[in-house]
Amino acid sequence: MKQKYPEFVQWFAPLLDALRDLGDSGKPREISDRIARKLNLPDKILDAVNEKSGGNKFYNQVAWARQYLVWEGLLDSSKYGTWKLTDEGKKTHLTENEAYLIVRKWQKIKQRKPKNETFKKTNKNEIFIPHEENGSSDFLNLDLIDVLRSLSPDGFERICKEVLRESDFENVEVTRKGGDEGIDGFGTLKINPFVSFKVIFQCKRYKKGNTVSRAQVGDFRNAMIGRAEKGIMITTSTFSQEAIKEANRDGADKIELVDGEKLVEMFEKVELGLTKKTVYEIDHAFFSKFK
Repeated sequence: MKQKYPEFVQWFAPLLDALRDLGDSGKPREISDRIARKLNLPDKILDAVNEKSGGNKFYNQVAWARQYLVWEGLLDSSKYGTWKLTDEGKKTHLTENEAYLIVRKWQKIKQRKPKNETFKKTNKNEIFIPHEENGSSDFLNLDLIDVLRSLSPDGFERICKEVLRESDFENVEVTRKGGDEGIDGFGTLKINPFVSFKVIFQCKRYKKGNTVSRAQVGDFRNAMIGRAEKGIMITTSTFSQEAIKEANRDGADKIELVDGEKLVEMFEKVELGLTKKTVYEIDHAFFSKFK
């Protein structure tokens, strides 16, 4: 009988391979996208969302695979926002069973730690798996997402206006209700003293589980024609794979997509409505080298 592993174990080896393909380092999303293309993953997997968080399940699982590989010393944890192979990681090729043993090893270590990291036990696999909603800085900030989802539609549009202003957009305004034709606001993105773009944006304050569709992206592009050079769609949820393809379709104006994860990153970067705190966590992989 074939051993059943936790779902996220299947991404350990593809994650290492993707990083090697990218020259040993890369951004989280480009690494996940490389895995998806290399394995030709179907939209059913790529569009799946976590029931509790509403975040993308595939990206979340890849991020948890990364966390275990960091603990194991195969990925470098020192550079924020970039995943990088260590010298040991560069030469490591894992089978699914070897990846599973890494999970078993670190779940035992984490059980001995103070209760500042949350794990849940599953009867099927008889191991502890991190709660999908309690990740590191790579995962969706559920508190912030819940706050954004609780805003009124008008309030969400206005807070999106503020985060765009803080992100170097100028003359940002929210359109008046009625007759906006699918446009929630507009502004100007200044590239340099000689070049600037008029930008329009649309806000989708969606609850978890709702996904922005391809048709909605197409409708927004149609609303953009003759009004702006750039379009931005902002949501507290996710975009379907078909929506992403439509936004980047050859021969059509590109639409910039900001999903819940990227929106959180924007708020964190400009510290809008957030108070920054510094938390130090013990790097057990580092200290294990001195035992």
